[in-house]
Amino acid sequence: MTPTAAPARPGLARLVTAVRDVVHDHVGWDQTAQRVAGQLSRHLPGPDLLTAQQRLGNPDRHLTYILHVEPGGQFSIVALVWRPGQATRIHDHITWCAFTVIHGIEHEETFDSQLNVIGEHDNHSGDVTGLAPPGDIHRVRNAGAATAISLHIYGTDVPAPDPACTTTTTEPPVRKSAAR
Repeated sequence: MTPTAAPARPGLARLVTAVRDVVHDHVGWDQTAQRVAGQLSRHLPGPDLLTAQQRLGNPDRHLTYILHVEPGGQFSIVALVWRPGQATRIHDHITWCAFTVIHGIEHEETFDSQLNVIGEHDNHSGDVTGLAPPGDIHRVRNAGAATAISLHIYGTDVPAPDPACTTTTTEPPVRKSAAR
C-alpha cells in the first residue's frame, strides 16, 4: 500500500517531530512505544485539535480521524471520538502504539492470550500509555457520561479505521475456543 501523507494539523508539529526522532532511532518496539509515550506526554495536545463538529462524535459508533501519516508510513497519528457506552472489540495491534485521553475518561480492560481479563483501569485526560505486541490485547470503552477523545500513535500507516475498533457493543467478550 502506498502511504498517504496527510499534512500535520496545527498543534501537532512538535509532536510529529519528536515522534519522528524516536522512530528514526530504530530501537525495538517496546522501547519505541515507551519513548513515543514519553514524547506524547511532553507534547500533549488538547481536544481543540479537532473541530467542534468532529468532537461531537457519532451516536452509532466511535469515529476515527487520521491527523498525520508520516511519509514512508513509519507512523500515524489518529484521534478517536467516543460517545458514552461506545467500545472496541477485544483486539491487539500489529505494531507498537502509544495513546492518551485528551478529553473525558476511557475504561480499558487487558487480556491474556486466552482472553482472560488480567487487568482494568480508567484512563483520564492526560494519562499516556505505550503498548507493543505481544501482550497488547485490550478493549477500550467510554464508561463516562460525556464524549471522550483519545489520541493514538501507531507504528504504521493507518489508511482507514481498523474494523476491530469500530464496533459499538454492550455484549460480553466472546472467548476464542481452544484448538482441540
